[in-house]
Amino acid sequence: MSDTPETQQKLIEGLLRPKAFPHPADDMEHLQTHISHVILAGDYAYKIKKPLDLGFLDFSTLERRRFCCDEELRLNRRLAPDLYLQVVPITGTPEEPKFGGEGVPLEYAVKMRRFPQSALLSHQQPSPEIIDRIARKAAEFHADIPSAGAESAFGTPQAVFFPMQQNFDQIRGLVDDPGELARLGRLEQWTRDTYARLEPLLARRKLEGHIRECHGDMHLGNIALIDGEIAIFDGIEFNPDLRWIDTLSEVAFFVMDLEQAGRDRLAWRFLDGYLTVSGDYEGLLLLDFYKVYRALVRAKVTAIRLAQGDLPAEEREAVMNEYSRYSTLAERYTQPRRKALIITCGVSGSGKSHLTGSLLEELPAIRVRSDVERKRLFDLPADADSRSALKAGIYTPEASRATYDRLRELSGLILDAGDTAIVDATFLRRAHRDPFRALAEDKGVPFVILDFEAGEETLRSRIRHRMSEARDPSEADLDVLASQLAEREPVAEDESGHICRTDTTVTDAYERLLDCCRSALG
Repeated sequence: MSDTPETQQKLIEGLLRPKAFPHPADDMEHLQTHISHVILAGDYAYKIKKPLDLGFLDFSTLERRRFCCDEELRLNRRLAPDLYLQVVPITGTPEEPKFGGEGVPLEYAVKMRRFPQSALLSHQQPSPEIIDRIARKAAEFHADIPSAGAESAFGTPQAVFFPMQQNFDQIRGLVDDPGELARLGRLEQWTRDTYARLEPLLARRKLEGHIRECHGDMHLGNIALIDGEIAIFDGIEFNPDLRWIDTLSEVAFFVMDLEQAGRDRLAWRFLDGYLTVSGDYEGLLLLDFYKVYRALVRAKVTAIRLAQGDLPAEEREAVMNEYSRYSTLAERYTQPRRKALIITCGVSGSGKSHLTGSLLEELPAIRVRSDVERKRLFDLPADADSRSALKAGIYTPEASRATYDRLRELSGLILDAGDTAIVDATFLRRAHRDPFRALAEDKGVPFVILDFEAGEETLRSRIRHRMSEARDPSEADLDVLASQLAEREPVAEDESGHICRTDTTVTDAYERLLDCCRSALG
């Protein structure tokens, strides 16, 4: 009945009346995206799919739209179970339709709980604590959802590349600005070249189970903070190829979205939190590849809006500027970044994790932590209590050697991905530090040692406080501290071209550390 935009528009007009709803419909509002109408009424929201066939989605028939409504309900209840209520038919006549009721359905809608637009993270400045919670939620979600079988077509290198090429083909038919078309050509060539280089890794990622039934559209506009709870909603239901993806593609979308919003520090904080939980540092080799793709997905959405006839003239310039912002961002991701290898040195409680947590956002950098990776080697979560005695359990000399070997391996991956690596460990022995200096020399990057210091009473106080909170991956107690103080080997001047010695008890410790790092990195 509403299989054309014109007939559906008539239906929408009929639904924008209080008597169309089976409940009070005060404070009514009509929103729309390039693929959906959303009617807000009273305590609920109703999402209606537009009768479109855009190639990457097919809502062209009522049967397809109902199927996609059912899929939307199933998929989004995974991350926002309290928001998604049911699929309801729209019955009556096109002139006087109503939600629910008896009779032949004219259309279908997904019924959701309504929340204020101010709850969207795109409408507010999310706090670092909220970003930490999203990072953990995303990592745990990715660990729990099913992965694609080796025999499936999802996530093959060809399946990964197809929507990327489709983006270029579709955008080229929607944009006529010569400068933008030239940029599009450069991005297409970079994507093709990068795909050729990464194809073996893409194939291996599938075999290792990284292709999973993800959300598919995780960005600030699809995350809300409702009564203190994080709801990630509006995942992709219309095309399984766009949700059965590498988990790092999903991560790349959220990182890209934070960066396009000018929230670069939060983007790097999210990445640090996600990798700490997931341990998927190898995925960093794909991050720029996927970020370019994700930026161009958003560019394509704006190009589609430009091509639709219902866009008011006064909005066209703003939408074109939005397109340009995304294409510029995509090109930025193709440029090399400054990189270095930075290690910490200091006993437990000296402030390494606290200060490098801020440093990684500012430089920016990717951090790996010995307390986390040591436990991962023993299949323990970061917040687990291993109940290991001093130099026993997961803290034997053999375990420590394996931990430093793993940290060096991860540092190499981070540098190969084009980023600065920060290694957060005690590094109390020169024998632990020297292999990292050799790695930096081999990779041709600056090597920096952050030497953290604090008085013994301050160290003991910090450790007692940390133990009382029981929230940190470190299990170091006062006996461990005493052992470290007795055995540490001070950093010698010949160990590094750049040593940043920092007294973490002074009020401007972080500013001094940051200045020293910036000087060391040029």
